[in-house]
Amino acid sequence: MATRLATFKKKLTKALGPTLGIMACAYFAYHTVHGDRGLTSLMILQDKVAEAEAISNDLKAERADWEHHVALLSPQNLDLDMLEERARVMLNVGFERDTVIFLDTRKQGS
Repeated sequence: MATRLATFKKKLTKALGPTLGIMACAYFAYHTVHGDRGLTSLMILQDKVAEAEAISNDLKAERADWEHHVALLSPQNLDLDMLEERARVMLNVGFERDTVIFLDTRKQGS
């Protein structure tokens, strides 16, 4: 009986090293894929970076559009008569010396 127990302990001792090695490999393989810095997290971060770059590109295009509009307002490019006319139309004001002619835009015979 003692010899059986001794042989079992020897076999158990021999199997302990490979078993611990396999468990360590499984642990590291799992965390390589699913860990905080694993492949799954990498893919999620790459998606977030792509989304942020798309937003950045949209904002850059919007900024360029606004810069173009502002550049059109510079004194070198600005038509002051057109600006005055648009301001009068938008604000619905005029000078006393101005003559205002109202046009009837309704169709005749309606």
